[in-house]
This record gives sequence, structure tokens and C-alpha cells, in this order.
Amino acid sequence: MPRTIWSGAISFGLVTVPINVVGATEDHSIHFHQYHLEDGGRVRYRKVCELEDREVAQEEIGKGYELTKTQIIPITDEDLSNLPLPTAKAIEIDAFVPLASIDPIRIAEGYYLQPAGQVAAKPYKLLVEALGRSAKVAVAKYAWSGRERLGLLRVRDDVLVLHAMRWPDEIRDPAELLPPPAEVSEAEIEGALALMDTMTIDRLEGEEFRDRYTEAVAQIIEAKREEKPLPEVPEPEQPAPVLDL
Repeated sequence: MPRTIWSGAISFGLVTVPINVVGATEDHSIHFHQYHLEDGGRVRYRKVCELEDREVAQEEIGKGYELTKTQIIPITDEDLSNLPLPTAKAIEIDAFVPLASIDPIRIAEGYYLQPAGQVAAKPYKLLVEALGRSAKVAVAKYAWSGRERLGLLRVRDDVLVLHAMRWPDEIRDPAELLPPPAEVSEAEIEGALALMDTMTIDRLEGEEFRDRYTEAVAQIIEAKREEKPLPEVPEPEQPAPVLDL
């Protein structure tokens, strides 16, 4: 059972839907630790007070805003949980828009929204049905981890999904990355479209959409554990020649 990240409510006009937020994705990557080569001891990061030059326990650590080098404004979790914002306790839906109107570069990680108890079942279903029939997504605001965020609400298999979104001013202007001016003909464009057609698939499934890097690392770990030779490195494929479409 995934752990609850945040509990609150979705606010949709006069409708309030109590929900729990859980992660929608899992990390299957292989993670490494740092260790001392001489004796195999773990190398860890420790939190040290600069003034006392000693390690401090978690209960001794608090948050603060550095106003000057000598003045810190302490900020507690209670301060942040009582922010004068409607989004501090709820995910506030502000608008409904076509999904195609949102630039994908603004969409970040996703979370599942779980109805919190029987009281939430009917308003949750109402929002799921309304979103599904409208073919739109909801744009909402919510406050987590010390900042107000913009989010996108959509339906996936009858479950509400919240995607974190970047604010407009968080997206860099790509103008400076534009290539030098170049002319392309209609025939070249048609050639590119024809190539795209041959590579078009219905779903991102199959052999090509596997995490081969993680599998290869797992093979190396298993070989070393059993003191066997490491897997052979496959010969790199010859790069395809650059074609003039």
C-alpha cells in the first residue's frame, strides 16, 4: 500500500472532495552507496553545526530564512501549515482547459488522488465523470513543501491524477537555442513525414521500451556476487549515415 504524501480536499465550486495523495510512480533504478575502498566501511553525510563543530540530531534542526549573515528568521512546520492561503488545505480548481492547450514542458511528476472514506465517494465520482465527459483537464493550485504550486487534474482509469506543473516564469525562453536559418522544401518535409509514419505505433509497449541500463547493472552485480566473468560488452552498432531527406 503506497504511503499517503498529503491529505486534504479538492475544492470545485461548492463541491468538496476529501482526498489522500499517493505517489503514481515507482523508482526501479539500482542505487549505489559510497564506501571506503580500504575497509568497505560506509561513507555517510553528517549534519554538523558550523558554530559548535559537532554533529546535531534531527530534533535539533529547524528551518529558517537567512535575512542577513547574522540574522535568521525561524520558520516552523506549524507556520507553514497555517499559511493564509486557501490552497494550504485544499487543491483549488481554478479553470478547465483542453489538454492540448498545455505545453508538455510544464508538466512534471504525477500523483494519484484517493477518495478519503465513504463520504468522498460520491463527489469524487462526480468529478471523475464530469472530467471524463468534458474531454478537458482541470488547472488547480495547491500548497506543498513551503510553496504554492500549479497543478493539472485529469482522469486515468477512473482515478483522478494530479500532475505538478511549472509556473510560466519557470520555463526558460528557448529562443537563444534556435539553429541558424535554413530552408527546407515541401519534398523534404513529406519525406520526414513518411519516415514518421513507418515509425508510428499505437502504444509505448514492447521490447524497445525496457530499462536495459538497469538490467545490465543487475547482471554486473550478479556476476560479481557469484565471482563469475562480467557480461561481454556488445559491439556498438555502426551509426547510420546521415541521409538527405
